[in-house]
Amino acid sequence: MSKMDSVYGKAKDNYRAKIVFKSTVLVIWFIILTIICLFPIYILLINSTRDTHQISNGISFIPSSHLFDNYKSVTGNDFKLNYRALYGYRNSLLITCSACFLTVFFSALTAYGIHVYDFKLKEISYTVILLVMMVPMQVTSAGFLNFMAKLHRTGHYDPLILPAIAAPAVVYFMRSYMKSSFPLDIVEAARIDGCSEFRTFVSIAIPMMKPAIAVQAIFAFIATWNNFYTPNMILIGVDTKKKTLPMMINALQSSDVLNDYGAVYLAIAMSIVPIIIAYVALSRFIIAGVALGGVKE
Repeated sequence: MSKMDSVYGKAKDNYRAKIVFKSTVLVIWFIILTIICLFPIYILLINSTRDTHQISNGISFIPSSHLFDNYKSVTGNDFKLNYRALYGYRNSLLITCSACFLTVFFSALTAYGIHVYDFKLKEISYTVILLVMMVPMQVTSAGFLNFMAKLHRTGHYDPLILPAIAAPAVVYFMRSYMKSSFPLDIVEAARIDGCSEFRTFVSIAIPMMKPAIAVQAIFAFIATWNNFYTPNMILIGVDTKKKTLPMMINALQSSDVLNDYGAVYLAIAMSIVPIIIAYVALSRFIIAGVALGGVKE
């Protein structure tokens, strides 16, 4: 019996050693990936504290003492022709928050309808949505711009917000999530209790889809906030006060008059603050959803 115990103990020790080795390798690998992902942001923050001469001399890992000078330059009169931070934040937040809400809500509603209801064109409709997902925006941009020009909507924000209702990639993700985490028995129980269809979606489906909604809200927020192509195409000839923040930063980078690289880096660093805030605010729903999904009754 003691011999069997020793063999069992050695096997158990070997198993533990393998688990520790695999865990150590994974931790090291994830640390390397984290460093690779955060390195450009770190250099961006460092350069925002340096002046033009220091940036021209090469990369530095140590912050400098020109942060307040760069901030004064960003808010000074020389930058106001191309960069108005408060107006840029206001315009970008208006467009981004509105488009993000429409994307997440209507994509979840579409995925809910395809998943819950049975109708003749169900699979065909879903296939069409997937086909639309494969068409890049650049292919349809000329026709979209021509259509908006005929409607006299160029220079307005609604062409940048309303098309966010149609987000095929988000619908695909939402439906995939619902197929694995949203049982139809809950809908049947709500119908028996007299709950309306829309109320079932709002009161039952949306709370159960919080992790998926949080993930797609983060992606939609980042994509819309960083979007330069479509606003630059729609907001033709508008005043600086009506431009989005990426348009203003692009004007700074392409300006032949302003060569203050430290101030430009600071403006770019300031532009990523809302993205960080959005991620921190929504990531807790992802973590809570994963923890809830890991509990077995």
